[in-house]
Amino acid sequence: MSATRPFLALLAALAVGASAYLAAGMPGNAQSDTHSGHAQHTAGAPVPTMPGQDAFGAIQEIVRILEADPGTDWSQIDLAALREHLVDMHEVTLKAAAAERIVDNGLQVDVTGSGRTLDAIRRMLPAHMRALNGLSGWRAAAETIAGGVRLTVTSGNPSEVAHIRGLGFIGLMASGAHHQPHHLAMARGQHIH
Repeated sequence: MSATRPFLALLAALAVGASAYLAAGMPGNAQSDTHSGHAQHTAGAPVPTMPGQDAFGAIQEIVRILEADPGTDWSQIDLAALREHLVDMHEVTLKAAAAERIVDNGLQVDVTGSGRTLDAIRRMLPAHMRALNGLSGWRAAAETIAGGVRLTVTSGNPSEVAHIRGLGFIGLMASGAHHQPHHLAMARGQHIH
């Protein structure tokens, strides 16, 4: 099994759609909102909801959460760190090579790349495997290999073994509900990686 370009394109499209869905429901999307130099919308006219780029939409959502929280300590906010992490996510999701192989009770994936992609792999994958370890009874580990990181995810439960293999590399990376709280913590200056 290996990640294919059509699958990655679909994943990217889903990420953009999810960003649009979230942005559409966020406070502050009123038709009368304007940007300096942008025309004001007329009542009843359609208003775009897509932020135009998924990382921009993710940061926009975080900014709205921070602005809505009267307890936000703006002296601690680090949106630049969040932006760098989102660049890492882009590199790992769309540019890393993932060679998957079935192993006893699970899946092993060699995730490789070069330059900025390799740096992103080495920053993200070990941290993500720690977050996955124990999820649904899984055992997850990451080890450094030449050009990247080897992930191994296994389970003693046959239905979970099928689940792990069905998810494959990118599904495992998307598993768990820790990404969004992690992004908010990172923006608040609480660096986790």
